[in-house]
Amino acid sequence: MPVRKFRSIEEMKAVRGYDRDDPLLARVIEGIWTFGERTARLRFPPGLYRHRSLADLNARTAEWADQNFRSHQVRRAAERAAAAAASPTPDRG
Repeated sequence: MPVRKFRSIEEMKAVRGYDRDDPLLARVIEGIWTFGERTARLRFPPGLYRHRSLADLNARTAEWADQNFRSHQVRRAAERAAAAAASPTPDRG
């Protein structure tokens, strides 16, 4: 992706990718959100949490990060198993 330099705001506005009224913009945004859901799938429990200290906050955040990582590992293992079952490697025997 090339890097562009602009000398003024007007130059930036002229290069805008999609107009706000463009019906394609909604589909592009939806595609970006779908891609993010498929790749990240982060889960943070809803609600407001109070913590007695910064250490408690950090511990809870680390716990959520660990849960997200474990679920990612399980999901990737399932995807790899499904891919391996769909296209088995022939015996080299």
